[in-house]
Amino acid sequence: MNAPISGGAEQVFARFLDLERLTRAARTSAQLAYSLVNDGQALFGFRHAALLIAGKVQAVTGVSAVDPNAPFVAFVEQAVAQLFKLGVLKQARVIPHDGLSASIQADWQSLSTAQVFWLPLVDHQGEVFGGLWLARDTPWNPSEQVLLSQLGDTYSHAWLALQPRKPWRLRWTRKRQVALVALALLALFIPVRQSVLAPAEVVPLGGRVVAAPLDGVISQFLVKPNQTVKTGDVLLRFENTTLKAQADVSERALGVAEAELKANSQRSFADAESSSKIDLLAARVEQKRAERDYARELLKRSEVRAERDGIAVFADAERWTGKPVQTGERLMEIADPNQAELRIELAVGDAIALEPGAEVSLFLDSDPLQRHLAKLERSAYEAQPTAGGQLAYRLDANFDAAPPRIGLRGTAKIFGDRAPLALYLLRRPLAGLRQSVGL
Repeated sequence: MNAPISGGAEQVFARFLDLERLTRAARTSAQLAYSLVNDGQALFGFRHAALLIAGKVQAVTGVSAVDPNAPFVAFVEQAVAQLFKLGVLKQARVIPHDGLSASIQADWQSLSTAQVFWLPLVDHQGEVFGGLWLARDTPWNPSEQVLLSQLGDTYSHAWLALQPRKPWRLRWTRKRQVALVALALLALFIPVRQSVLAPAEVVPLGGRVVAAPLDGVISQFLVKPNQTVKTGDVLLRFENTTLKAQADVSERALGVAEAELKANSQRSFADAESSSKIDLLAARVEQKRAERDYARELLKRSEVRAERDGIAVFADAERWTGKPVQTGERLMEIADPNQAELRIELAVGDAIALEPGAEVSLFLDSDPLQRHLAKLERSAYEAQPTAGGQLAYRLDANFDAAPPRIGLRGTAKIFGDRAPLALYLLRRPLAGLRQSVGL
């Protein structure tokens, strides 16, 4: 609505009194904020209104929830901030365009209207703690300005009744602000323990790695993750059809070589040529026997067995089943569930000076309220890329008490030496500044 509703003086006065009644009837600050930007629209005909408290928009006409990043909200906050610096918002008045920056004036033309009335909210000491931005297309006449000024007192009284304390930015005097800044500067010299956070995982301690004994395709996994196994239990099988064929062929080739050697040995007594072939045929028999033994060994390796008691530590059997692997490729690990350590991946950017024996606290993702204590055992001197593509140092720590279950992940907090609070807070920015500037 762009123009006030016309009517007799009695009708205007009745609406004015009703507006004051609605203002005092608000039970919460949210209800009051909604009433301030909406209920007066019928009487004064403004297109939109915005309620600002301590420089921040709290309510807008026709909007149930204010988006602090909305263009109109940002414009009103910036415009009011500049007008406050100019000292023109201490009294109820029509807001002038003079003195505002070019960008604010451009936003004014696109986001608001030409005729804007500022209705300040004043506390008991006469200080402005907020106000109403009332915008419409038609000029504000003197009688409307008088009514709005009267409403400003009502709005201020109602807001202070629901929010008796002023916004914190208006409560602090300059002397208190200086004292607070001085106290904050002194606090920067308080020595605190340096600490960093890094992802961590509970891994086996002294586990036996099970690697692929040959090149091939895994046909069957006979264990599940974290399953208990005994020495000699079959863990997995490779596809052995080709290996069986090779073993059978090599066995038959050995039989042929042995028969040929035996026949030539029998003829060697009467045939000099047969006698000369005996050494060659004997060597061929040994060659075929070696090929047979190698084929049998490969066939035997197609069944991978556990070499110690423990639990099978791996992620998922489906990930390996049917997948071709190469000799030496890691498949799983057999570990003692009662022997585990903590493996930490400390990002290069978070690295601090750490000594063996440094205190480590582990907070598991599955139980973030319980802390597991550990001591730093060793740290790598060279950073290596992690699975996520980030350069990190590997740290190993031993648990002080019984370790959690192997495979659990969480966040480790590693404590270093004491340093001033300023260094603790500004370590990363100072490191970035030194890398970019070279100071």
